[in-house]
Amino acid sequence: MAASPAMSGRKAAQVRLQRFGAFLTGMIMPNLPAFVAWGLITSLFISLGWTPNAVIGGFGNADVGSWQGAATQLVEAEDGTTFRQYLGLVGPMITYLLPLLIANAGGRIVYGERGGVVASIATVGIIVGSTIPMFLGAMIVGPLAAWIMKKVDAIWHGKIRPGFEMLVNMYSAGIVGGTLAVAALFGIAPLVTQISNVLGAVVEWLAANSLLPLLSVIVEPAKVLFLNNAVGNGILVPLGVQQVTESGKSLLFLVESNPGPGLGILLAYTLFGVGSAKASAPGAIIIHFFGGIHEVYFPFVLMKPMLIVAAILGGATGVATNAVLGSGLVGPAAPGSIFAVLAQTSRDSYLGVILSVLFAAGVSFLVSALILRASRRRDLELGESGDLEAAIAQTEANKGKGSSVLGTLSQRDGEPTTMADATTPVTATAVADGPVRSIIFACDAGMGSSAMGASVLRSKLKKAGAGDVSVVNVAVANLHDDADLVISQRELTDRARIRAPHSRHLSVDNFMNSPVYDQVVDEVTARRHDAEGADK
Repeated sequence: MAASPAMSGRKAAQVRLQRFGAFLTGMIMPNLPAFVAWGLITSLFISLGWTPNAVIGGFGNADVGSWQGAATQLVEAEDGTTFRQYLGLVGPMITYLLPLLIANAGGRIVYGERGGVVASIATVGIIVGSTIPMFLGAMIVGPLAAWIMKKVDAIWHGKIRPGFEMLVNMYSAGIVGGTLAVAALFGIAPLVTQISNVLGAVVEWLAANSLLPLLSVIVEPAKVLFLNNAVGNGILVPLGVQQVTESGKSLLFLVESNPGPGLGILLAYTLFGVGSAKASAPGAIIIHFFGGIHEVYFPFVLMKPMLIVAAILGGATGVATNAVLGSGLVGPAAPGSIFAVLAQTSRDSYLGVILSVLFAAGVSFLVSALILRASRRRDLELGESGDLEAAIAQTEANKGKGSSVLGTLSQRDGEPTTMADATTPVTATAVADGPVRSIIFACDAGMGSSAMGASVLRSKLKKAGAGDVSVVNVAVANLHDDADLVISQRELTDRARIRAPHSRHLSVDNFMNSPVYDQVVDEVTARRHDAEGADK
């Protein structure tokens, strides 16, 4: 009994850590297309890119350029002379667009659209107050500004006279946003800049002493705990951007996104694993290596915690390879697919980057194989099919929310929830029986495996002659109460019911191949036939 308070404290700390990791992910994930766009523009149009373009890439002497209408900036050369250089797209996107998008996403999470607007206003202050990309600053200031706005609104909530709501709302947001922007400019920006400079000095010291591979000791465990966004996008990406502006590439972009360590672990499970882990590993390889969704290998690590050693050594090998060969990327590889990595590789670094992935996978595979072989007899005797389920659950707990991708690994496909359960009205206002015309797959981000799940069901319905049924996928936060049936992961069903109380809800564990889909098809066709018979 004496241990209960301690256990409770650890559980509370775990929950806070989960929420923090999920919050960081929520700020970064929706904005990955912007990172991809910036990386592609950088790889193509900077002076060291594939097709250098001064106007787009932002270099060269604009006074003698052929595009006089483009924006320029005054630059001081090393000899002290000044000249006008094209502003380009690369600099403004990394300086303004990406931090503002991150801040807006964080503000929306805290306080909806109003929070996103105020967060963006305040973040301009920290951007202008620093000479480095303010990703870390945006991740701090954005949510903080939205929280302050939320508290300010609570002061006079319900006390405004009718007809004055818009006036108060507009000016209060403007005043709070402007005040926070000034405060961020003079107060927070110098502090975050100093922190970034210290971190940059640490990275330079590690590079000077050939110790950069030690970064993997922090990054690889952080990935499994879903804290990689704070490390990667808050620290490594801004430092990498600075290196790109100086030398045209950076290996820091590949410290976190290298798919090699995860590939080695999954290959080892494919050859030396047992039970459901062995069966699931080949499919996970495709999602991880080609799809770039690294979280699919996290449950395999959690099943055998010693495998974190394989991930660390594999990651360190990849970093060391890039350091020795001087290879790197010109922008973040997001997601961490081999295609994204190659798309962002500097034109003189393909050999080094490819070798870093292969060597990282090789080392990770060898270490993982030794660990799995050492415990193979015990695993065969005890059976480990339940371990994968527990590891998936633990991974989702670390993430702080359900994962549609991890559903592809689960062997629980639909067991706890039958179609009969799903068609039972969940509220007093649930729709009556009738033709099913619209089905929505709802997941946390509105993409990934929920999109593939929607595609699977859409294909089944088409083959059954019900191709006119609308099947789409959306984020739970964007779910509207106009669908006949909502399909979501078990962890998200309660949230989905709140967003769509008049719809019927079906919980599944595997978006990809749940047997419940066949029951959905049977019901759709049966109700259609009943409706056609009634019409006759």
